[in-house]
Amino acid sequence: MAVPRVCVLRAPGTNCDVETAHAFELAGASAERIHLFRLLEDPSRLNEFQILCVPGGFSYGDDLGAGVIFSRQLRGQLNEAMREFLQSDKLVLGICNGFQTILKAGLLMRRGIENSAEKPLEDQVTLTWNANGRYTDRWVRLKVTSCNSVFLKGIDEFDVPMAHAEGRIALKHPELLDQLRENSQIAACYWSPAAVEMAKASGDPTRIALLPEPENPNGSLANIAGLCDTTGRVLGLMPHPERFLFATQHPQWTRRGLRGEGDGIRIFRNAVTYFG
Repeated sequence: MAVPRVCVLRAPGTNCDVETAHAFELAGASAERIHLFRLLEDPSRLNEFQILCVPGGFSYGDDLGAGVIFSRQLRGQLNEAMREFLQSDKLVLGICNGFQTILKAGLLMRRGIENSAEKPLEDQVTLTWNANGRYTDRWVRLKVTSCNSVFLKGIDEFDVPMAHAEGRIALKHPELLDQLRENSQIAACYWSPAAVEMAKASGDPTRIALLPEPENPNGSLANIAGLCDTTGRVLGLMPHPERFLFATQHPQWTRRGLRGEGDGIRIFRNAVTYFG
C-alpha cells in the first residue's frame, strides 16, 4: 500500500499541529507540518500531498473571529491551489479552528467550487459563539450521521474531547438545514442516552430536539458537531480526535476498563486506508 502524504497546515497561533501530525503517522501516513507562509511562497507544494489537514488552535489569535484571517488567505493567494486540490481525488480535514477555517474558506460547503456561478454556501453556514457565551472544554459523545464521509466510515458512535468558544452552527436561512440533510452533509451530531430514545421516535438523529448542556456543549443547531462535503472527502469536525488516540487518554478509562486504542485514531486510519 502506498503511504499517503499529509500536509498539516499551520498558521501563527495554531497549537495542535504536532499531535495531529502524530495521529496521522500512527495511522500509517507520512505527515509534514508546513507553515502557511511557506505554502504562500510556493503554492505548488500542495501537489506533493494526498491529504490536507488544518488542525486546531487559535490561528492569528482569533482576533477577527475564529479562522477568519486564515480562511481569507486560503481564499486569496492560495485559491487556485485549493481549487485544484478539491478537484483531485484527495482528502481535506479541518479540526476545531481548522473546521472554522475550511468552512469560511469555502473548502467544505462549496463542493461545486469549479462553478463560479454557484452561490457559495459558506456565506450562509457559519460557526459562531457557543450559546453559553464562553470557552468550553469537556468530553462529548458523537453519533455519525452521514454515510458519505470517508473519514467516518465504519464508525457509529465515539467519544472525543472538545475545546472551543465558537463551535455553534448557525444558518442564514432555516431551510438550509433540510438541504444539508438531503445532501448527507451533517457528518456527526452530539449524542446522549436521551438522544438515542428521541431518535427511535423520529427515525433521524438529525431531527431530534436540541440537547442541553453538557450533551450539546455549544447549542449547535440540530446538535451538529461536524459537516462534510457532498463527496464525503472533506470533513470539518469541532471536537479533537487527535486527543484520543489511546484508551488511557479517556478520563474514565479505568472505570470503563478501556485498553488499547482510543476512538479518535479510526478517523485518521480511514483517511490512510482510502489510498490503500
